[in-house]
Amino acid sequence: MPIQPGESAPAVPGLDPRGTTALVFYKVTCPTCQLAAPAMEHLHRAGPSRFAAVVQDPPERAVSFASEFGTTFEPVSDAEPYELSDAFGIRTVPTVFLLNEGRVDDVVESWDRDGWNRLAKRLEQLTGDEVGVVSSEGDGLPPFKPG
Repeated sequence: MPIQPGESAPAVPGLDPRGTTALVFYKVTCPTCQLAAPAMEHLHRAGPSRFAAVVQDPPERAVSFASEFGTTFEPVSDAEPYELSDAFGIRTVPTVFLLNEGRVDDVVESWDRDGWNRLAKRLEQLTGDEVGVVSSEGDGLPPFKPG
């Protein structure tokens, strides 16, 4: 089970624990992660300094994912043995966490439109940055797809 709201977040390389960040874990070969790529990119573009990603693959595979799915963020690599993923309790990808001041504020597993939109709205509330809706009906993404 992933770490839950209110719990302390493990350290992520390059991420300031005192800030507010949407942190997504994904794997390049995961069809649900591929489907969620536009949502990840939306969160990144809404606030690049408030978005981070961890890919469960070597860096060169992340470059291929970016090229194929149009993402512009640079993820931290967490290839086997998945130490960072294990520290966060990842059991499915994608999983997105909202981290605030070193603690988990929200967590959404898989592709869950309502959950990702809820997290984006909360990110907006905490930071004052305009994040907007990550996905809406009719955008080609399903309401839910397990990871």
